[in-house]
Amino acid sequence: MTDHPVVADAEWLEARRALLDKEKEFTRLRDELSSQRRRLPWRRVETDYVFDGGDGPVSLAELFGPHSQLMIYHFMFGPDWDAGCPSCSFWADNFDGIVQHLAQRDVAFAAVSRAPLARLREYRERMGWHFRWVSSAANEFNFDYQVSFRPEQQDAEVVYNYRSGPWRGDESPGLSVFHKDDSGAIFHTYSTYARGLDMVNGAYHFLDLAPKGRDEAGLEWPQQWVRRHDEYGD
Repeated sequence: MTDHPVVADAEWLEARRALLDKEKEFTRLRDELSSQRRRLPWRRVETDYVFDGGDGPVSLAELFGPHSQLMIYHFMFGPDWDAGCPSCSFWADNFDGIVQHLAQRDVAFAAVSRAPLARLREYRERMGWHFRWVSSAANEFNFDYQVSFRPEQQDAEVVYNYRSGPWRGDESPGLSVFHKDDSGAIFHTYSTYARGLDMVNGAYHFLDLAPKGRDEAGLEWPQQWVRRHDEYGD
């Protein structure tokens, strides 16, 4: 950082305006990509998924509440884990502040994990979160949306992020979007995984504006630095 070029105001302004042109081009491309995303064909959800929501069973349809759209974050928290994934926890720190805003645009939000509900609630209390979080321990939801993998799938060819390849691990993150029409039919409209989740992590977007960026280049893996927010210390 100490050898970064330092220039006079006029030269800085010229460079900033050149970058602004590229930023505007990126914004237009992003808008077009978002439009293409919304034009994707849908597929009907035929399975009547039922989750443990704490006040008795709750169906996928009931997770919509009064809304016609539903976003589900696939939070990595396996049935026998003592705590949620640190990286998913990093993402989840972004959720509470947006739930009410999403609702104003007809979007419900929930997180889904395979861990028992009691463990999810205990961990949510530890983290100080309030967003809705239900357990899929009793259904195939996580497997159907390719974010959980069975023991026999370890080191085998599995599909994650729409690509097939060898896999090792029980859980992976993702975000899935659904629509419910006036008849009550539910449609899966979109899912994203891996780096596609960057778009819903506000902290990463802030870091992208900083001189050091995400500062992950020298790490063994990009999120090696991430801790649960109560584990960083001073």
